[in-house]
Amino acid sequence: MTLLAIVLAIGLVVDDAIVVMENIYTKIEQGMDPHEAGVKGSAEIFFAVIATTVTLAAVFFPIIFLQGITGRLFREFSIVIAGAVIISSFVALTLTPMLSSRLLKKRKKGQHNKLYEATEPFFSWLTTTYKNALDAFLKRRGLFTPLVMGIALILIAVFWVTIPSEMAPLEDRSQLRVNSTAPEGATYDYTLRYSDELADLMREDIPEVDDIFQIVGLWNNNSAFYSINLVDASERQRSQQEIADDLGVRVRSLTGARTIVTQQQTFGGRRGGLPVQYVIQAQNLNKLKEFIPLFMDEVHQSPHFQNYDVDLKFTKPELRVHIGREKASLMGVSVRNIAQTLQLTLSGQRLAYYIMNGKQYQIIGELERVDRNKPADIAAVYVRNNQGLLIQLDNLVTIEESSTPPQLFRYNRFVSATVSAGLAKGYTISDGIEEMDRIAGLVLDDTFSTTLSGDSRDFVESTSSLLFAFGLALILIYLVLAAQFESFRDPLVIMFTVPLALVGALLSLWYFGQTLNIFSQIGIIMLIGLVSKNGILMVEFANQRKAAGLNANDAILDAAGARFRAILMTSLSTILGILPMALALGAGSESRVSMGIAVVGGLLVASVFTLFVIPAMYTYISENTKSVSNVDEQVDEVA
Repeated sequence: MTLLAIVLAIGLVVDDAIVVMENIYTKIEQGMDPHEAGVKGSAEIFFAVIATTVTLAAVFFPIIFLQGITGRLFREFSIVIAGAVIISSFVALTLTPMLSSRLLKKRKKGQHNKLYEATEPFFSWLTTTYKNALDAFLKRRGLFTPLVMGIALILIAVFWVTIPSEMAPLEDRSQLRVNSTAPEGATYDYTLRYSDELADLMREDIPEVDDIFQIVGLWNNNSAFYSINLVDASERQRSQQEIADDLGVRVRSLTGARTIVTQQQTFGGRRGGLPVQYVIQAQNLNKLKEFIPLFMDEVHQSPHFQNYDVDLKFTKPELRVHIGREKASLMGVSVRNIAQTLQLTLSGQRLAYYIMNGKQYQIIGELERVDRNKPADIAAVYVRNNQGLLIQLDNLVTIEESSTPPQLFRYNRFVSATVSAGLAKGYTISDGIEEMDRIAGLVLDDTFSTTLSGDSRDFVESTSSLLFAFGLALILIYLVLAAQFESFRDPLVIMFTVPLALVGALLSLWYFGQTLNIFSQIGIIMLIGLVSKNGILMVEFANQRKAAGLNANDAILDAAGARFRAILMTSLSTILGILPMALALGAGSESRVSMGIAVVGGLLVASVFTLFVIPAMYTYISENTKSVSNVDEQVDEVA
């Protein structure tokens, strides 16, 4: 995450230096000496640089204090970027003016190099075209400004509902997890035979398999676990997801056990369990026993899930041996003798050791397998009474077959069952949670309560944390700008850049088929500070023009034209710095690409529209003239 922050910072740290140097060079072109231009140019842009730096640092301030998995992930990320931006502004206001005064040379009027002469006509035309377009836009701002903002807000609402959400995209880590569960009561030998058959299938039919780590009977005799390592992604034609889908189809041909293929989540549990984990809480076990089958039937019919399971099962076979105490007493057989006889014949208890040929062996007391395979075999066992006679257990006990849960679960002190489900192709974890809620409303009555666990709970908590961070970032930026501008109006103008950036980010995510996840949401939070830079540059320069005596309309026109090139350069530098991330190159790119697309798309759209919307909003919200005291201060400074 710190390396990711450094990659992002490449495009950010040059922004302040670009703004300062562009202003200094403009002064030199106006005829100033390089030293004088360095002093006055950096002084003129000083406030805007400080404001943009504090704004961007304020965006990451809430992220540093987030709790849960989001806070653990992005704390170092936020510190690195905020620190890099703060240091870059210090360099831009100190080292950049000094270097500019030494390296930039004053040229005679009309004396320029060939590159300047080749490109300047285009940039002059571009600036003139923008000024003319902005002038026309401001004359019709009463129509265009509400239209643009209205469309932006509508698109935000539509895309926010339309774009699927998830914790984080699955990364291709060249690893798969396979869990097999044989029928309850299956022996270790049965599970081992099935496990070997499944391992042979995976080695023969999946050419991308490098090696398989296989565990049988670690938790129960009827369970098996496989960790599959694939060859490196660069050496195979299929992705990890495609291999998992293919393997999931193939294992269904083996009906000896229930087998589920999973992938390790990008964040969360290390065992790679199913992503949707829905906890059903009830007042007693009988209620769960009645409603769980109905709930699982609905899950089976839902197109959202491709595999599913529930931890609470009532399928473990059990034999209840009822001893006729009166009859046993009449025959001289104690309950203790019956219990010890069953233990010795069926439990496989170690009785002693013996040594043969220098090796030690265990003595296990147990009937032959053929004599203990069926429940009826228990009745054929003999027990000795107090007179030394052998009496068949069939005369003393009755046997009842039943099924019970292998284990009971509790969640928040309630009897509970956790339904786990894998998502079908095209669905995300948010879709799965919504579908589980729908099924719960359809099947369960009011006595039940539901909650989330595992990756599903992490997803909901991270989403709420990021929404809180987004709102807090907006408030902090407004308050910081209000303190710096000493006005509540000017920061409000700048805040209108946020909806434009948000609609650009969401539009890009939707167009490229990305999801709303913690990476793309962090990118959206970053956009608040990035796009605010453009507004700060224009508003600050417009305020200086107003202080010189211009009205609001003329001031913003002049400021927008003067800052046009700086805004283009800073926006393009940031976009180009983040573009490699959006191109999805390298290992683990599945997670980074959504952040890159959100930031690049948001900056592109916001950079275009803020050049028109912010000046229009400035003419509406900002005061038409500067206060008398500020004008006097400006006159004194000029004098």
